[in-house]
Parts: sequence; C-alpha cells; structure tokens
Amino acid sequence: MKKLILGILSILFVTSSFYAQETDKEKEVQKSHYNINKFRQLKQELPTPNKQHTASGAPGYEYTQQQVDYKMDLVLDDENQKLFGEENITYHNNSKDFLEYLWVQLDQNMRAPDSKTPDIKGGGPDVLYFPSKFTKQFMGKPFQGGFNIKYVKDAHGKDLDYMINRTMMRINLPQPIAPGGTFVFNIKWWYNINDYLSDAGRSGYEAFPDGNKLYVIAQFFPRLAVYNNVEGWQNMQFWGRSEFALEFGNYEVSITTPKDHILNGTGVIQNPKDVFTRKQYKRYLEAKKSFDKPVFIVTPEEALEAEKGRAKGTKTWKLYAENVRDFAFASSRKFIWDAMAVDMNGKTVMAYSLYPKEGNPLWEEHSTRVVANTLKIYSKHTFDYPYPHATSVNAQRQGMEYPMICWNFGRPNPNGKYSERTKKGMISVVTHEVGHNFFPMIVNSDERQWTWMDEGINSFVEILAENVYDSELFPMSKYPKNVVGYMSGDQSKMAPIMSQGDNVFNFGANAYAKPAAGLFILRQTIMGPELFDYAFKTYARRWKFKHPTPADFFRTMEDASAMDLDWFWRGWFYTTGNNDIGIKEVKKYYVTDKPTKQAEKMAKRYGITVDQLPPSLYLVSENSDEFSSDLKNKKPEDFSILKDYIEENFSEEEQKTLKAPKYFYELTFEKPGDLVMPIIVEFEYEDGTKERKQYPAQIWRHNDREVTKVFPASKAIKKITIDPDEQTADVDLSNNSWPKNKETKFDKFKKKQIKG
Repeated sequence: MKKLILGILSILFVTSSFYAQETDKEKEVQKSHYNINKFRQLKQELPTPNKQHTASGAPGYEYTQQQVDYKMDLVLDDENQKLFGEENITYHNNSKDFLEYLWVQLDQNMRAPDSKTPDIKGGGPDVLYFPSKFTKQFMGKPFQGGFNIKYVKDAHGKDLDYMINRTMMRINLPQPIAPGGTFVFNIKWWYNINDYLSDAGRSGYEAFPDGNKLYVIAQFFPRLAVYNNVEGWQNMQFWGRSEFALEFGNYEVSITTPKDHILNGTGVIQNPKDVFTRKQYKRYLEAKKSFDKPVFIVTPEEALEAEKGRAKGTKTWKLYAENVRDFAFASSRKFIWDAMAVDMNGKTVMAYSLYPKEGNPLWEEHSTRVVANTLKIYSKHTFDYPYPHATSVNAQRQGMEYPMICWNFGRPNPNGKYSERTKKGMISVVTHEVGHNFFPMIVNSDERQWTWMDEGINSFVEILAENVYDSELFPMSKYPKNVVGYMSGDQSKMAPIMSQGDNVFNFGANAYAKPAAGLFILRQTIMGPELFDYAFKTYARRWKFKHPTPADFFRTMEDASAMDLDWFWRGWFYTTGNNDIGIKEVKKYYVTDKPTKQAEKMAKRYGITVDQLPPSLYLVSENSDEFSSDLKNKKPEDFSILKDYIEENFSEEEQKTLKAPKYFYELTFEKPGDLVMPIIVEFEYEDGTKERKQYPAQIWRHNDREVTKVFPASKAIKKITIDPDEQTADVDLSNNSWPKNKETKFDKFKKKQIKG
C-alpha cells in the first residue's frame, strides 16, 4: 500500500511539474548553442592527461625533471658594491629528449642600461623621484646594471658559443646532450649591485647614514631555465614582476666578505668555526637545543660594535645546500642574529633571524617565533619541513623569498616604539615569505606563468598560520569578504586568475587575495575542513620537489575528495565573475486536505475528477483566495489522511523521529551575480531561536537566474538571511535579507566608501 501510493504520487508530481512549465502559447524556435551550463566539465580548459601528468593529478610513471648542480666562488666587494662570481655547472638531462642548446636566465639584465622593462610601463609623472631614478630616467645616465659575462667555457676550458637575448642566454652546444647524459661548463661574471630602495628591487643593498650596507643578494648568478615535459624550455623573458621557474640541484658555494660581516644563506654553513668568534660559535651550538625561546648567536652589543668600524681583511663563508631550486644570501656587519630550534617530528630544524639594530625591539620579540610557528602550521597542512633551517632577514621595504631564507620589512620608529599596524605587517610578511619555502620552493610551480600557484596558495595557508600565532590580530572572520571590494569593481580592470602574471591589472588582488579567498571558501564552506585538508595535503605531498601545473592541482583536489569542483575552478579561476545571491520572494503556505484549483486543473488534464486523485494533502498560500483562517491552527498530523498513513507505515520508534511542521515557506532565490555558489540560509524564528540550511551550489544547475525551495518549519519565521557570516564573497548584501532591510542614507554612503 505504502509503495503504491508513493508511486502514484511520484508520477503525478513529475508530470504535473512538467505540465506546469508548458504554456498555451507555442514556443518560439530558438537557435542552438554550445553547452554554457556552469556545471559542465572542465575538459576543454585543461590539458589532456598523459603519462607524466595523469588524470588523477598525480605525477605519472614517465614523469621526469632535470637536475642542475652548482659550485660557486663569490666575492662581495663592499667598497664598490660589486659582486664577482665563477660557477661550475653540471646539467643532468633526465628527459628522453636530445638537447641542442641550454637556456640560462640572466635576471640582472632587467637592470641593464638597454633594458626594455622601463619601456613597457605606461603612466604619467611619479609623485617623487630618487636622484638615482631621476638621472636614469631623464638625464641619460642609467644605472650600469646587468651581468657582465667574462666567459662561458666547457669543462676543458674551451669557449662555448652563446647568444644573449635580454634576460635569457642560449648556450649553443657542440653536440646535443643525450637522454640520461650530463654536460659540465663554467661561467665567470660580475655586476654592479643595485640600491634596492631606489629601484624597488627584489635584492641589492640598503645604505645606512653611517655608510654601512646591508646586502640581500639573489638572482645574482646565471641560472638554468626549466626544461620540462609540458612545454619544453620555460624561457619567457623576465620583465621584473612575474617570478621564476627553476630546477632542483645541489649547491656548493663559497662567499668572501669583509672580515666583520655576518652572513647566512641557502644551505648550511660548513665552516662555522672559521667565520664566528669563539663565543658566537658556542652560542651557535647552544641554539640547537633551545626549543622554547630564541637565543642570540650574534648579540646586539656585538653588532653595534662591529658597525662602528671597517675591517680590512676578509673571510670566506662556505655553504652547502642539497635539493634546492635556488640560492640566496644576506650579509652585513650590522646583523644581530638570534635562533631557536623547532622540533619537526623528531628532527631539529633551526629558525633564524638576522636584523640590524633598527629592527629592534620588534624583531627580537617576534621574528624567530613567527618563523617557528610558520614551519609548524605549514607542515601540519602539507608535509614536514625538509630543510635544516629557515631564516628571516630584516630589510627595509622588502618581502621576498628563497630556499631557507627570505627578507622582510617592518621596523619600529627611531625611538623603538611601533604601532599594532607595523607589528601586524611584520608578522604577516615573515609568515608569508617563510611560507614560500613550501610553495614554490618545494612544491615547485612555474611562477613566471602561474603566479597564483605560489602566491595565492601560499597566501591561503598564511591565513591559517597567522590565526594560530595571534587570533585577535589575525581573525579568520575577515575572509573571504576581504576580496568583495575587488570583485565588485570595474570589470575592464580585471583579468581571470588564470592569466600570466605580467598581464593582470591588480596584481595583488588577482594573484594573492582572490585565489586565497577562493581556497578559503572551498575549505570552510564548500568542501569542509576534513575533505579539503586531506586533498590539499595530497597535492602537496604528490608534488613535493616536483613541477606541478594548474591541472595537477585542480585534478588532485577532486581526486582525493570525490567532489566535482569544475564549476568552482571555471567560475573563480577562469572568469572575472562575482557572487551575488539574494532573496527575491518569500511566501507562507498552510496545509489542507481540500483539493486546490491547481489540483483540479491537473486532474482535468488527465481526464479524471478531483475525487479520483489519490488521497493527498495540499499547500495553500495565505495570500490566495483558497486560504481560510482556520488553517492557521492546523498541523499536517491533524489531518486523518496523514495520521492514518503514518500509523500504518511507521513503527512507534520511527514516528518519534518524524518532524511536525506547521508552516511551509516558499523561498525564491535570485542570482544577479555570474558565479554559482552554495546558498547558506539562516532562519530566525519568532521565539528568537535560529536554524541554518545550506543548499549546494548544484541547486543552480537547471536555472542560473533563480531557484525555488519549500522549507517546512514548526515555528513561524521572523527573519531570513542569506550568507549571514559572509562566507561566499557576496558583493551585494542589500538583497540578502527578508524582510528587506531598510537602508538609510548613511548606510548607502558607507557602502559606497567601502567599494571605493
């Protein structure tokens, strides 16, 4: 009996729904169109899977990548701000291809006198000009930057033929490197180190009033470009913004500096006894046992004494780094150095900070502790940090990352006082740049093409790490609404996230904030932390020390979670659309056992009378002429037709679990925005209690403009709010409530100021 009645009701419901969509007017003939459904699969956008990058998002059994090993001897000329270098490079061709030539990156050539980088930048006069920039731009005396290549020779000292195309150098090989083969060659070079404060450089030196310099040195040596099985050589020019694509390798580096300099860099110092004083060396060893608080290796007093003089001699720092994609170092006689050990599941990793006295007391109080926190939280969400240390260096107006070392801004006023804003900015940049050790230093994405894969993903994990360090200073409640202003802005000044970094308008919002906000929405709202965290960790572990592509990330997140997220990737990453979901209409219904006019029309279509319809209940709108006030006092179980059915088909235990709704609300949701998102609805009842319901994004699959749902309630609803915690980056909250909020003139003004 139960199955028979349910079967009849199902047939009538489906059929009646179909006929309700028909009209007496004959449909107009429409032209055909491609599949434009927001939930279509992402097949056309993603590359075809293969044996290197599989359909699951994992590396395939034929995946290969090159290895490049470097041995370098460097001399830092503090008197003339020059860097001299010689390098011996061993290139391992692990691909199945014969390589006729090698491409080498010459990033310093972006500063060469004939650089084209200034010529591609538009705009009127700057607000101010440093003298160096003024002479360079208007007086025909540009900075003499760029690499000066002295020679390129093979292992036997024979000159190799090469050609330089701006920031790329092609080395023409005497014969191709066979698959599995190696090629050894040498390059000698030098260049003038730039004042990074005057040219907004990623590296260079900072000059202090007393003549001292603080050096943060990177992109300082000719580096091999990536050759992979996705696009061959990654030899896109370096214009100054989109960052780097690099191969992993081992580094042996000797750096000669003034005798009174303190230095740290990528890798481990091999000769600490030679470069530290006896007391510093002792503290260097003691720091490896301090897990609860930082200890000084170089004290503030020692740094203050060192910066007063100028040593005439030199010393050589020897560092070794294994399986890293780059090398960088910082050096100055002004450096204070503190350190703390971090327990990484039984392995000791060192958290270091180097800073001048100008960074205190802010840096002494926070930097190394922030480094340690970052390593712990990032490791929790990805994999245990594999390198021996992570170093944070204080450099004015900097924020740049390299394997095991980064430079970060944030200094107090000359009197040592600092604001909460300065403190917050400093903690944020240290967390962000140290976090880059994971993305892209280890999960080695192509920054030159896909900025979001390192900056956006890293910015997302940064949110989690900062919140752990100081939840009051970094509340998670500000996300993802922090991108609403950007996403509701001028569409002509936007580009999809899936754009090459040099070609986007608002670089910070596009490459950092929007992808981070998207991943935040995925974790907190769409997938949930448990599913998201497992899938995200799977991606990080699969592609640790490898070269992932965007498709590898998208596919892995779906593969490890059993969630079809193509609609989300397409909308959030491939378009500039925004999210705006509102409540269009709310109608209240009551239950009756008397057939409605709609039921009569349906019966007539089937050629039967109303009496021949199966026993049923009907919903009547309180605004219709079929409504009678006595229905307000009735509940569904008051009608014998339902009461008898329940008693006949459900056990006493089952009956106790059944809900007893009294009111039925027809909710019509509209979607002025282009993106599809889940609908998060909060119901507030007249007695003050609240209830939430989340409808999946797939609710929009058949109608991209509006959808209707019936919500049963045992109590009368006083207020309905969509996205009450602002979890979906909704760009217009004025349509998110029922009854609609009355917006004052002040509210409109405030909203305009926020968007502006």
